[in-house]
Formats: sequence, structure tokens, C-alpha cells
Amino acid sequence: MTKKDKIATIKSRFLQNYKNAKSELVWRDNFELIVCVMLSAQCTDKRVNLITPELFKAYPNAHKLATANLSTIKTLINSCSFFNNKAQNLIKMAKAVVSEHGGEIPLQKDKLVALAGVGVKTANVVLLEATGANVMAVDTHVFRVSHRLGLSSASTPEATEKDLVKTFKTDLGKLHQAMVLFGRYTCKALKPQCKECFLFDLCKSKDKVAI
Repeated sequence: MTKKDKIATIKSRFLQNYKNAKSELVWRDNFELIVCVMLSAQCTDKRVNLITPELFKAYPNAHKLATANLSTIKTLINSCSFFNNKAQNLIKMAKAVVSEHGGEIPLQKDKLVALAGVGVKTANVVLLEATGANVMAVDTHVFRVSHRLGLSSASTPEATEKDLVKTFKTDLGKLHQAMVLFGRYTCKALKPQCKECFLFDLCKSKDKVAI
């Protein structure tokens, strides 16, 4: 099988096996989406989903969050990793959204990454979730899966993103969702479920467990 054929097969299998893949974060609008994604950095979606109901009850929009007391936000999200920094960034983000965007979350990449606490990965997740944009976001799961499948050998998420965009070109948002779920439940970091893997025959990883 040529490299081109392998890539096409990997892409096809991801899309077939995760036809309706979507984020496991629970959100209702773009404000809740960006907050959830910001909180999810180095934190599980399950944990974020436990935190956000009370947070959104108290602060249902950017206008409310922009006026929040820092210690109150810290208390509401203190079971989340790096909650001190995240609390500060959430308030700063909300203030900028209110002052620069009329309280509405901007859906342009350059405007998103200009917000406090919003990097390229967060911006791309917001865009692919909110608009279906053809962008790739590389989290720890996508990074691991990409390297195990030989789709990238880059040392950073940013460089890995470039490799995946160049490799797949289309359906990037769908592939992101698929690779996240695949990495979370099948291609795990410590105990990959190789017996359940639909890409077993294409994997050359040293972490591969013989069947």
C-alpha cells in the first residue's frame, strides 16, 4: 500500500466509524462553548461538564462574566486543573468580548486568538464546533493518534496541525472529532485497546499490542 493509499484509507475509516462524532462537552451557545473549551485544557470533558452548570447559572453570558469577582470564579471552577489562571483568563476574555465585540463571541480566528486564554487549538475547536469550519485542532489525543499512525512526526501540536491539514485537506473538523474520541477510548495513552482498533493493520507504533 502506498503512503497516499494509506492516508486515504485512514481518513475513510475515521469518517465511517465516527459518522456522527461530536464533542462530549455540554454547551448551548457560543459563549458557553468558548468557556467549556477554555476550561477543558488539560482537564477532562467530564470534569468540565460537572463544573459548568453552576458557573453558567451564575454567569450566563459574557456581560455577566465580565463583572464577575475573581475569587468567586475560582471557587466555582476549583476542581479544574490550573483554575487560578483559567479564572483570570475567563474574566479577561469576557471583558474583551463585551468591549470589543458587543458581548458576542467572534467567529474569526484572528479575533479569537486575541482573547485572553484562547490559543490556536481553542480557537479552532470553537470554529469547527460553532461553524463547521474546515480546521484541525490538535489536543493530546489527536497528537498521540497522529504520531502512532505515522501521520506526523512533529514535536509540537502546532506543527502536527500543519501536517494533518496538509495530509487530509478536507473534513478536518470531522476528523478532529473522530481522532479525539478514538484517542480517548481506543488508542489510549497507557493501555491502547488494539483488539478493538479498526486501524490495527495500518499501525506501526511501538505501543501497538499484538492481537
